[in-house]
Amino acid sequence: MSKARVGMYAVKGETLERTHRSCPKCGPGTFLAEHADRRSCGRCGYSESKTPPPSKAKAAKG
Repeated sequence: MSKARVGMYAVKGETLERTHRSCPKCGPGTFLAEHADRRSCGRCGYSESKTPPPSKAKAAKG
């Protein structure tokens, strides 16, 4: 049974645009869930952070 894809697409003129990113491991048919600090795939468990890691340049004071 197919799940609803409500909110995953937006209509721009006569084309559809995706509002969420696709999972790089599962392919274009699987979307990443949007959380406050990360994006994650419910199918394979892939996760990526929305914020970049802290810079090491400030921490390394000689």
